[in-house]
Amino acid sequence: MNDQRLVAERFEAERPRLRAVAYRLLGSASEAEDAVQEAWLRLNRSDTSDIENLSGWLTTVTARVCLDMLRARQRRGEEPLAPDDEVIPDAADPEREAMLADSVGLAMLAVLQRLSPAERVAFVLHDVFGVPFDDIAGIVGRTPAAARQLASRGRRRVQGLSESDQAADAARKREVIEAFFRASRDGDLGALLAVLDPEVALRADQTALQMGARTGWLPGELRGAQAVAEQFSGRAQAARLALINGVPGAVWAPGGTPRVVFGFTVRDGKVAEIELAADPEFINRLEIEILD
Repeated sequence: MNDQRLVAERFEAERPRLRAVAYRLLGSASEAEDAVQEAWLRLNRSDTSDIENLSGWLTTVTARVCLDMLRARQRRGEEPLAPDDEVIPDAADPEREAMLADSVGLAMLAVLQRLSPAERVAFVLHDVFGVPFDDIAGIVGRTPAAARQLASRGRRRVQGLSESDQAADAARKREVIEAFFRASRDGDLGALLAVLDPEVALRADQTALQMGARTGWLPGELRGAQAVAEQFSGRAQAARLALINGVPGAVWAPGGTPRVVFGFTVRDGKVAEIELAADPEFINRLEIEILD
């Protein structure tokens, strides 16, 4: 009991900082509270005798919960409430004062929404809270070098790109996606490996997994260029390039009706993430323009 009480006291001491981390990652006070509560539940289910650095452990768990929430939000195509519409903690709360005073204020939260979930986590944890890249790597499932690149890309995007820069980025992304599907259709394994990031991840929602199970394709999440290249080699014959909410991607659209959406994350000229979505409700919320 004494140990449990001590753990609870230490958690309460960490709670304001954890809420600050979660708020900056999620941009929502209510979601931040949910993330911190989930961290508390996971702490209760863990053997605390094995935790050497409780503060670091809680930061890692909270950040992972937030990353999952950001990815789920991205899959659903949802945006959080605008920061000014949020119910922020009471003005006398020192946590709120910190929120308003540090380098990522309310106005910056809108900018952070343009980052990918992994970029947002890497940038905020490192640039705002000083978390080492070795720790961030474990949270986002990348190497420390890749985590550093994520933070760097997030930093550049936060600093702002001109419209011409954004158009050039979209054109480069489309070229990479076109090269990916050319190699896939041709069954050119070497060309596929050349366009894939060594740590590329392939993910699919539950509906896409069920569709794949009927054909023996897409067994689940895959990681690594070799595994992803082998999965796509000679396939995706019917996939068509498309703009998904204005962003280059692809769809499988038999009869002109999108059934599966291919979302791509391109970094440094390589495909770093592929997300397949087949949930009809999700697809219906997307603005899809099939390209020639």
